[in-house]
Amino acid sequence: MKILVIGGTGLIGSKTVRILLDRGHEVIAASPSSGVNTITGEGLAQAMVGVNVVLDLANSPSFEDAAVLEFFQTAGRNLLAAEEAAGVRHHVALSVVGTQDLGDSGYFRGKQAQEALIKAAPVPYTIVHSTQFFEFLGGIAKSAGAEGTITLSTAFIQPIASPDVAAFMADVALAPPLNGTLEIAGPAKIGMSDLLSQYLRDIGDTRAVIGTPDAPYFGARLAENTLLPRGTARLGAIGYSDWLASQTQR
Repeated sequence: MKILVIGGTGLIGSKTVRILLDRGHEVIAASPSSGVNTITGEGLAQAMVGVNVVLDLANSPSFEDAAVLEFFQTAGRNLLAAEEAAGVRHHVALSVVGTQDLGDSGYFRGKQAQEALIKAAPVPYTIVHSTQFFEFLGGIAKSAGAEGTITLSTAFIQPIASPDVAAFMADVALAPPLNGTLEIAGPAKIGMSDLLSQYLRDIGDTRAVIGTPDAPYFGARLAENTLLPRGTARLGAIGYSDWLASQTQR
């Protein structure tokens, strides 16, 4: 197959590209730096020539409400129009478990808009809902932290490591489109505040973590299971301890 990976140089994209290349496929790792820009449309038509599958693994560079919505709507429209014109047979997008229930968050409103565009387009698709990445723990802490304390939700999360995400994305790219959504998650669930407390201790961060059910997650209030898979998710193999060990070995 010829596969175009949008965001192909990012955390998930770069790993997915390597897996697909190792499996013998022709892969284009697309990004603005390579001359493919989903916001301006630059390079999209040329990159789509002969492509069978498009993986959209790009993320908004800003988490500001209006900017996120503009990014996902503009990129989504440009990408799907170029795919339709080129006769692409499968659009694969990476999204987030719980997106449909997080409309209070500007970021997740952007993801909702992205998914709506995909479902309305004529290109066959698969949307992958992933739980939070272990690599995003620092970002969660940053979003909720003051100098001395971090206040976080006690809701459950079931985090997944980026190598597992990339392996799943490669599998989905090579499978027929579902015209629906599937879920991926890590091997174990844990309270968000509990995991962040452990993570900060493990990296030598002395800030205290305060857990409360009322703490917002990127602007949205969480129920206990909002960020957990709704159905039978495909589970990654890498747990927290193994993931942390892999980070300290770098």
